[in-house]
Amino acid sequence: MTLINCVTIVKYFRVMFIFEKRGVVLKLVFLIGDTAVGKMTVGQALTKITDFRLFHNHVIIEPVIETFGYFYGKAITRMRDVIFEEFSNSDCYGLIFTYMWAFDQQSDWNYVEHVCDIFRKHSADIYYVELVAPQSIRLQRNATENRLKHKATKRDVETSNLRLINDDNNYRCVSNDGEIPFENYMKIDNSNLPAEMVAKMIKERFDL
Repeated sequence: MTLINCVTIVKYFRVMFIFEKRGVVLKLVFLIGDTAVGKMTVGQALTKITDFRLFHNHVIIEPVIETFGYFYGKAITRMRDVIFEEFSNSDCYGLIFTYMWAFDQQSDWNYVEHVCDIFRKHSADIYYVELVAPQSIRLQRNATENRLKHKATKRDVETSNLRLINDDNNYRCVSNDGEIPFENYMKIDNSNLPAEMVAKMIKERFDL
């Protein structure tokens, strides 16, 4: 037996051990949507009614900006990959990852596929939940206490509002009808829905 075959067998039994220990299939929820649509808040609510853990996008963004003094995309991506790879190798049940997906940018499609590939190696079930709300509501949410508590770079609300408007003008972060090809997908207009209700809708739709 070659060394390569031995390594493959060891990896196989390690994955089988994790599945047996976990007892259920690993799950990943992509919580996607425009700036300040409520991804993190809905994710927090979903963790309260499931065994999922929340990995919102600013968990890595904030310390990277604090360390480098600017948005260093390469460092952010590498650090996220460590979390994804280690989580998918753990005995945890599921992960919620929040992401602002610009549907008119091929690089964002590629990144989503990259993250999914990490979890697919462990036979994970993957779900996609898109939240949508008009700019006027998102501008109000951009200054909420919960958002500012967890996202230091948003505390200059005036600058953050300008960035939100600029992103709306330059990127399309709301999918077109039929654009998302995945089976486990749902779009929710959460303009007038509390996060707890949205979380319950997600949990019931995908039986999480």
